[in-house]
Amino acid sequence: MTLLYGHRGAKGEAPENTLASFQQCLGHGVKRCELDLHLSRDGELVVIHDPTLQRTTERRGRVSDYSAAELASFDARRGGPGWVSPCPIPTLAQLFEACPFEHWQLEVKSASRVRAANTVLAIRELAQRFGLLDTVTITSSSREVLRAAQHLVPDIARGLVAEYAWLDPLKVAQNYGCQLLALNWTLCTPERLQRAQRQGLHVSVWTVNEPALMRRLADFGVDSLITDFPGLARATLG
Repeated sequence: MTLLYGHRGAKGEAPENTLASFQQCLGHGVKRCELDLHLSRDGELVVIHDPTLQRTTERRGRVSDYSAAELASFDARRGGPGWVSPCPIPTLAQLFEACPFEHWQLEVKSASRVRAANTVLAIRELAQRFGLLDTVTITSSSREVLRAAQHLVPDIARGLVAEYAWLDPLKVAQNYGCQLLALNWTLCTPERLQRAQRQGLHVSVWTVNEPALMRRLADFGVDSLITDFPGLARATLG
């Protein structure tokens, strides 16, 4: 059976990476999610995709220039589907507290060596505090992040995010001891999928929003789909 992950919560239905978006995802009975993390100025893990604020809020500047409390005062509804009430930028701790997901793909964007180390250590500390060590996977396309995760938090599962195939994603995943491969759907051929699964990888394909494509990839045998529309995916795949 193909599992479903809500992309940034339910990005197509509610403002991405906000509590409203993750609650929308859970409301459809989709118990797995993918989200993006950055560190605030005071070292808190905050849930936002870009390193800067302007795409999703009315503010400018870098996420890392603000404290978690300041970020929580910004409204992250900009550019998303219409939403009536303000949607603050949440911390990962708030989501862990409020949202009973069965599994979390926590994507960490590229980072310097020091920032990668600080980020993966902060994830581990939080996951341990909430008893979620077995239900989170740190994912990244950044070798720096995967290396930090492999060496500093080896007890947390790792996943490679692969958007391009200029390096063999399976080889890279193997190099960093990954358990999961988050594959851009355009790279998901039946042959690559089978090779990955033979290698013991859980193959999670993103971002899949068309019902026909959902059915095709499910027929291929992908382990999970990441979608902006968890309600539609649930209705399509049952």
